[in-house]
Amino acid sequence: MIINLLVGGPVCEWPEQLFEDQKAALWVGADRGALRLVKHGIKPALAIGDFDSSSPAERKLVFANSQQVVTAKAQKDDTDTELALKLIFKQFDCERINIYGATGGRLDHFLANLFCVLRPPFDQFLEKIYLYDRFNTVSFFKPGVHRLKKEEDKKYLAFIPLTAVKALELFDEKYRLSQTDFTHPISLASNEFIGETGKFSFSSGVVCVIQSKD
Repeated sequence: MIINLLVGGPVCEWPEQLFEDQKAALWVGADRGALRLVKHGIKPALAIGDFDSSSPAERKLVFANSQQVVTAKAQKDDTDTELALKLIFKQFDCERINIYGATGGRLDHFLANLFCVLRPPFDQFLEKIYLYDRFNTVSFFKPGVHRLKKEEDKKYLAFIPLTAVKALELFDEKYRLSQTDFTHPISLASNEFIGETGKFSFSSGVVCVIQSKD
């Protein structure tokens, strides 16, 4: 099962034709994301958040048009995105979670969405989590040998060790890399595919991969 999660980032950062391409998918909305789903005619399977920025009329709209609503306290340890992920892991047998609205706007919110995959319980599911916006696709990998498929509209490829990483090797990208260790996070940006796929490997740590376009 594939789950689409919409969180509260700026609408201008959404991929083009998001709902036209994904309207039939199973959707979950986190806080403002739930309201935006409902306003686009989508009834989320789950809506979660503190809804502290919503008016009474907006809250009523979300509650009336969501299959399930879970409310949270405004003061909490987890972000709305993290709360949504925890419930998705608990309630759905999902093979992939596509997150939209997680980038743009406040940098602290984006970094929270990016770094949550490094800690429990999210770390055990990190390879199922993808972040999308109008310019980028972000994915996460555990140690091993991996084969990437080039997205048709993306030109650039970046490899970002989010932790200390050992023996990172890029086999067939435009700029190759022999087994190299990194002791701290770094962005190996502006690489490119040579063909339709790219191979890489590493032996420890967590690597984020971004396919992007201008």
